[in-house]
Amino acid sequence: MTLNERRCRHEAAITAARLMMTAARTAPKAKGVDIIEILTIEGDDLIALSKQMHNYGEQTSRPSFIRDARNVEQSECVVLIGTRPNPMGLNCGYCGHPTCESKPCGEPCAFNSIDVGIAVGSACATAADCRVDTRVMYSAGLAAQMMGMTKDCRQVVAILVSVSSKSPYFDRPVIK
Repeated sequence: MTLNERRCRHEAAITAARLMMTAARTAPKAKGVDIIEILTIEGDDLIALSKQMHNYGEQTSRPSFIRDARNVEQSECVVLIGTRPNPMGLNCGYCGHPTCESKPCGEPCAFNSIDVGIAVGSACATAADCRVDTRVMYSAGLAAQMMGMTKDCRQVVAILVSVSSKSPYFDRPVIK
């Protein structure tokens, strides 16, 4: 049997995405509380995400969303990592409010945001180990959140994954 790399790129990207999701899941969480949601989208869901980003960019006059939508289209898949709002009860004031109880309902705890960042970092480190190209995007995460792709998540970050001879995320047009 002969395997041609060009014919198994997508499978390689999905394998890397699975490993990235595992890395995000096992990343440290504040107080050991796991409120992270992680999923990978591909195919029709990837196209729908790109369209949502493009439409949002046009409706809000934000050309960076349109540019980023093109990168989503060029990706094999997208890993989404988000968090459900869940105050940690530390009353630390790190979110800008003196107590967890004084924080407006639905506003993420600062530690929820940190948990997402650590999970994204772990996922990207794993992607680097797999030698796939990635790009972290808040824009794609926001669009996924607007589409309801990530159950009950308030903050979502997207990691685009590509397997090609040149990263589509490198020479991106400057948006003004």
